[in-house]
Amino acid sequence: MKEKIKQILYIRKPLLLLFLLLPLCAAAQKVAPFKGGDRVAFVGNSITDGGHYHSYIWLYYMTRFPEARMRMYNCGIGGDTSLEILRRIDHDVFAKRPTVLTLTFGMNDSGYFEYNGDNPGAFADSKVAESRRNFLEIEKKLKEHTSVRKVMIGTSPYDQTSRFNDNIFKGKNDAMRRIIAFQDSAARANGWEFVDFNAPMCAINSRFQAADSTFTLCGSDRVHPDNDGHMVMAWLFLKAQGMAGKKVAEVAVDASRGKVMAASGCKVTRLKTEDGRLSFDYLARALPYPLDTIAHGWGCTRPQSRITQIVPEFMDEMNSELLTVSGLSGKHLLTIDGEPIDTLTAGELASGVNLAAYRHTPQYRQAMAVMALNEERWEIERRFRDYAWLQYNFFMKRGMLEANDEKAARVFREGQKSDGWVAAKRDLYGRMIHKEVRDMYTRQMDMIVDRIYEINRPQKRRIELVAVE
Repeated sequence: MKEKIKQILYIRKPLLLLFLLLPLCAAAQKVAPFKGGDRVAFVGNSITDGGHYHSYIWLYYMTRFPEARMRMYNCGIGGDTSLEILRRIDHDVFAKRPTVLTLTFGMNDSGYFEYNGDNPGAFADSKVAESRRNFLEIEKKLKEHTSVRKVMIGTSPYDQTSRFNDNIFKGKNDAMRRIIAFQDSAARANGWEFVDFNAPMCAINSRFQAADSTFTLCGSDRVHPDNDGHMVMAWLFLKAQGMAGKKVAEVAVDASRGKVMAASGCKVTRLKTEDGRLSFDYLARALPYPLDTIAHGWGCTRPQSRITQIVPEFMDEMNSELLTVSGLSGKHLLTIDGEPIDTLTAGELASGVNLAAYRHTPQYRQAMAVMALNEERWEIERRFRDYAWLQYNFFMKRGMLEANDEKAARVFREGQKSDGWVAAKRDLYGRMIHKEVRDMYTRQMDMIVDRIYEINRPQKRRIELVAVE
């Protein structure tokens, strides 16, 4: 039966294919949350290599579960197909001793220019079949590592609908959906987990393109999501892990009775109400999730924080630090640790105020320090991924994997003459050929992670509301 399903996926009958792909869009996606001690390897191509979705996911765990220390690894390499992933998975991925492995591919597997050629259908069939053959070999290797949790990720889409220009490889994303389908099938057959980025991101694109035909989550090349797209990917993954609806913390106080009515995810002590002033100590178990307002990464122009425009429910779903105070009248100045935050009406306070929406609270600034350190860690790790590109896509083909000697340097110098991608990494290779430099970068990342897990513990804050005219 399973083999019949696999064969059907290659039959080019649109209605049948649509029927088979519907479960990827409609089914509730479920991935177990990560836990303290996990080592998560995110395996993929340039979207993983140069992208932030895995970094944003780790940032969520750094701030929401500050005591659950874990490690997440960027195991993407630009340009990789499933074949390149197969060739490097032992040396590059399993060598990191992951407890969880996520795998996404398909953008490069499915090809590009030929979709505007004479026979795009036959081309798509051949590329999907080739990708499946490579994946079946990957599947064998994954099965050997029984102690590692596997999560298949349906790749982010190729945007074939936005009208910001006419350079569109028509039908490419349809072929990618067929690749995602056999990932999903393998996950079901093996008891692995699965989450799809493609269909939900296409749905967002479609919704916004109805008003603005040039909108895209997928960047100016239709392939690489910008920071906002990567944050959407992180949101989809975290939703699949059941994080939607989990508040940072929630406090409800009845000022007229001087009583704490609810305190979830936090501890409230020393409540006082006197002379038009209400105050209490507040110790949360988590920090708000910081959203960067600066675009990071090659070619990126849109910041992570733009997710609040694309997914307005994000703050309510995943970044709610709710303060509700009833029994007041008039306006009140809210301060935290003596810092003015906002002037709020009694009605606003009674309805509930999301403290995570204020970037200048002490707890948000604390979370921003975590974010900045995590971004610095990401930058250093990116150097290792460019170095990995050279090792697996240049040196390994020449039987010189990790040679890093003068002979390898000569081969590099010769190779850069005819390969612009190799030449572009000249400065990086000139440094990282040295083990001492690589060791230093590794120590820097370890020190950053150590520091993050020192400063990410929430601190006790003094919240005050003072009546103002």
